[in-house]
Amino acid sequence: MSKNQRVIHLSDHFTMGRLLRYALPSIGMMIFTSIYSVVDGFFVSNMVGKTAFAAVNLILPVLEMLGALGYVFGTGGSALVSKELGEGKKREASETFSLMVGTTIAMGILVAAVGTPLLRPILIGIGADKGMLKEALAYGHILMPAMIVFMLQYMFQAFFITAEKPKLGFAITVAAGLTNMVLDWLFMAVFRWGIRGAAIATVLAQGIGGAVPILYFARSKTAAIHLGRPRFHFEKIKKAATNGASEFMTTVSLSIVSICYNMQLIRFAGQNGVAAYGVIMYVNFIFLSVFIGYATGTAPIVGFHFGAGNKDELHGLLNRSLKWIAFTGLALTAAAEIFARPLAMIFVSYDPALLSMTVRGFRIYSLSYLLSGFNIYGSSFFTALNNGFVSAAIAFLRTLVFETGCVWILPAFFGLTGIWFAIVAAEVMAIAVTGTFLRKNRTRYGY
Repeated sequence: MSKNQRVIHLSDHFTMGRLLRYALPSIGMMIFTSIYSVVDGFFVSNMVGKTAFAAVNLILPVLEMLGALGYVFGTGGSALVSKELGEGKKREASETFSLMVGTTIAMGILVAAVGTPLLRPILIGIGADKGMLKEALAYGHILMPAMIVFMLQYMFQAFFITAEKPKLGFAITVAAGLTNMVLDWLFMAVFRWGIRGAAIATVLAQGIGGAVPILYFARSKTAAIHLGRPRFHFEKIKKAATNGASEFMTTVSLSIVSICYNMQLIRFAGQNGVAAYGVIMYVNFIFLSVFIGYATGTAPIVGFHFGAGNKDELHGLLNRSLKWIAFTGLALTAAAEIFARPLAMIFVSYDPALLSMTVRGFRIYSLSYLLSGFNIYGSSFFTALNNGFVSAAIAFLRTLVFETGCVWILPAFFGLTGIWFAIVAAEVMAIAVTGTFLRKNRTRYGY
């Protein structure tokens, strides 16, 4: 096979094998990102202790919620750029891309300035006790000023795929992840800097993921899009924000849901409950990253063929994707049930009671993988079709309405078990919404 035959372009016809080949770097990128997050949690839990581990997991949803604007202009802007590429507007696509980068940098500065002084009242409001508050603030006061690179890293993950350079995006993610792992060990295990060491390691690693792509896109001659001086175009910023509203809503909603989980777990299980949920979230991200990576990796393909008016290709993309998600959901659920205990032991083997709580919680929680992939892909699919309303509706109802509601209602009847079952009940309700939107819009988009 020649080099030209191996290269996959957005304009190609996509069989299942070609789809997976194109999406694989994105899946790998998400999995590796989740793994180095797990390593971060491992060092905090085992080198600093249970209180610090609970504190990190208390503040992370807040930081991720503020950094979600990177997803907005990454996924929303990517959908807009891929559509313009499909329409043959290459110069305009590069101008739009440059505008998204500039907008993300400006928003990062604003978020850091506004968010830093609000950390203490937010943490107190969600129930941080004196010990957790001290550790959480030490962590947050280092990460918050670096919000720009945090947001840029998320944004470029989407644009490397649109630029037909998913392997390069994966390589940069691996470099950032390895940097984080090595510095975690150095700063916490060797220098004994505690939770501040974890925060500094994360910021330096994100610097690679956020800054290196700027240099690449500014100098590259082979990428489908290029970075230049941005031209302000309010309607494009508005359109990208609308397209990316679902991903923003998903991240913000998940952060709010995590805060609700932590508040309920403090009430029903104390610090152990927060720590157990932290372990479940680290492991959960590894499993969900398969679905998220596939959805992110295939979205530019959908956007391109939508822009080019290739309805037969859209039909094939959707059908093949739904079959792959069904198979993968079964495989991930089985793996989670089998490996729940070994995975939990990575973090909390030093505390038998906490270990037992974590294993039981994850085995219940993991039943959601049977359905979550369909809902993640459904939201991403409509983003790629530039239908931000439907995409956001799926994301909003799935997380902020269904899961938040279940987290507050189910424990009243089933206690701690109800908290773990909340995600399963929410995915059941969300799949009905996703299916309804897919059926109602079939004629409109021709898929």
